[in-house]
Amino acid sequence: MFEVREGPLSIDEVLGAVTHPGAGGVDVFLGAVRDTNEGRAVVKLEYEAYDTMAVKEMARIGDEVARAFPGVRVAVQHRVGALAVGDLAVVCAASAPHRGEAFAACRALIDAVKARVPIWKREWGPDGPYWINWVDARCTGDHAHEHG
Repeated sequence: MFEVREGPLSIDEVLGAVTHPGAGGVDVFLGAVRDTNEGRAVVKLEYEAYDTMAVKEMARIGDEVARAFPGVRVAVQHRVGALAVGDLAVVCAASAPHRGEAFAACRALIDAVKARVPIWKREWGPDGPYWINWVDARCTGDHAHEHG
């Protein structure tokens, strides 16, 4: 299961996608909206995604993790739209015959999802919205460009 959705995420659905009789270890990562980031207050987040590409990249990552950790099953749900403090933004799960592989696979899964999946985050604070880790693709080399 690799999914981007606008509504609330389901821990039960993600767990259901990875649990099976041979899974002695199941690890779950929950990413929630927190009330501060880098010392600034956060009142809400907005996530945008290139949905079809995001799902394909999550599936590609899932295949890579499964090859790296034989016997592992993984699943991811990521939310888009406006999220309040405390809402779940991402649910990742990994199952394996043993806990060590489940922990390692879940860590590899969330790290790759954060690094590679085309999902963008805009934080809203008391001073308004700002994009997180956004780089204008039009900017190349050492030339400075204004964004307007």
